[in-house]
Amino acid sequence: MTEHRIDPQLLAGNRRPLSGYQARHFLWQVEDGVATITLDRPERKNPLTFDSYAELRELFHQLRWADDVRAVVLTGAGGNFCSGGDVHEIIGPLIQLRVPELLMFTRMTGDLVKTMRACPQPIVAAVDGICAGAGAIMAMASDLRLGTSRSKTAFLFNRVGLAGCDMGACAMLPRIVGQGRASELLYTGRSLGGEEGERWGFFNRLSSPETLLAEAQALAGQLAEGPSFANGITKTMLHQEWAMTIDQAIESEAQAQAICMLTEDFSRAYHAFVAKQKPRFEGN
Repeated sequence: MTEHRIDPQLLAGNRRPLSGYQARHFLWQVEDGVATITLDRPERKNPLTFDSYAELRELFHQLRWADDVRAVVLTGAGGNFCSGGDVHEIIGPLIQLRVPELLMFTRMTGDLVKTMRACPQPIVAAVDGICAGAGAIMAMASDLRLGTSRSKTAFLFNRVGLAGCDMGACAMLPRIVGQGRASELLYTGRSLGGEEGERWGFFNRLSSPETLLAEAQALAGQLAEGPSFANGITKTMLHQEWAMTIDQAIESEAQAQAICMLTEDFSRAYHAFVAKQKPRFEGN
């Protein structure tokens, strides 16, 4: 049998570890293939700054090549998720800018969502307390969301004189909670409570505040133990098929599934199944 060898230069350019990444504007840790990003400004309910926006965007972009991260948990410190853009460090300075610089900022915030959707790892948002503005967008852009009964999710843009169409909200939120419910949240800016959010489908399930992070990490760990390449394909197809007809989606999924059938994960799963069944047949 010929040994499967990958050119080291190809690996160097396309696979890199991120467990040793030194975050500057939030907390970062990796354990057993699960990375946890913690927004860590609890005294202000974890608002974003220009710097944290940019670093998050770059980190999610780098996750495309990470070979030691198979799932991501996104959370906030101190009983809150994220209060959105910092009023003093973002909102205030924006008032002084002209259109070219404002567009630079709005494109940067949108690029954060793009990189979250483009990274192959499933993202689990652990949402407790305040989840507002850009924080609500980051929760929306995650693949799965766990909340608590005290979660308060609000798309606050119209409360500060802006449109609700921010960072992809008008495209993504209706696909999660439906057009009418998304319209209500984006027009009014009201808070969506945890229990209501679960009924609406924004949250996959609710946890207690004390167990929220552990349950989110356990869910991410379950995903990390699964077929990582296939999970990445599932995430890609969930995103790309928004713009496809049913026929196009079926053909794309046929091609994607055929590729997954070439992976070691598929072969390993089959042999594991056979090994489990063998004792049953031998005992008859």
